[in-house]
Amino acid sequence: MPRAAELTDAQWDRIRPLLPSPIGKRGRPFRQDRRVIEAIIWRYRVGSPWRDVPESFGPWQTLWKRHRRYSGDGTWDHILAELLADADAAGEINWAVSVDSTINRAHQHATTLPRVTGGLSNYKKLLPEPADHGIGRSRGGLSTKIHQLVDGHGLPLVVLVGPGQAGDAPMFPILMGHLGVARSGPGRPRSKPDRVRGDKAYSSRAIRAHLRQRGIVAVIPEPSDQAGHQKRRGSSGGRPVRYDAEDYRGRNVIERGFNDTKQWRGLASRYDKLALTSRVGAVLRAVTLWASRMSETR
Repeated sequence: MPRAAELTDAQWDRIRPLLPSPIGKRGRPFRQDRRVIEAIIWRYRVGSPWRDVPESFGPWQTLWKRHRRYSGDGTWDHILAELLADADAAGEINWAVSVDSTINRAHQHATTLPRVTGGLSNYKKLLPEPADHGIGRSRGGLSTKIHQLVDGHGLPLVVLVGPGQAGDAPMFPILMGHLGVARSGPGRPRSKPDRVRGDKAYSSRAIRAHLRQRGIVAVIPEPSDQAGHQKRRGSSGGRPVRYDAEDYRGRNVIERGFNDTKQWRGLASRYDKLALTSRVGAVLRAVTLWASRMSETR
């Protein structure tokens, strides 16, 4: 694939049929879909301002408007959902799921909108823009987090963003609530993984109870302070936490997956003002990763 191209022909063949009907608001057909999509990918891969996207891709206003439109109407989420359904039907999804987040510094150009600090209710739905735009002040300054559930190969199943200072554990039930892979035949979407691997940040009674009630194996180690508190309480502290330490080694797939995501410089740092478009940049990266994997299996 030449350096000027952002998608292989095989990747484009997977994505093209899933794009919306090429009719604009005034009945004009969208032109050169591939060039526009590749321009959006180029912008996130390079981390460039929209105005500095090469003229060979077309007017930057067209690129931004298409990205904003596809972000708001759920196009990229729909495409990812379709790719996941195809992957599950082909047996390509490993349902040993891992959960984690990665923090991103927010560039000063991303922090010019007024922000109202809100609770996690802002992130229970995918499309509405949260009042704080998914940006918070952590020890390193203004930052945001990308939260993901990935399959056993490290490919994203769910992508959300939140403020950088927010904890990981409160986001876990929200991530699980958005997990749902449609089946090729009749039946509800699959929302129950075989197991969930998480680091000590996800060690809480609420999370363990949630997984236990759903019959999902929890592969989550316990922090030493929690183990100490439990031991001091004696029999009232409950049973000691046990997990498969050998299986836990498989959690590194999400760390390697974040490395793949952050190969796009526009995702390693946050340049988007809106959480809506920032999250969809990460969703678009997930689309390219799944399209690449599925094109290899054809």
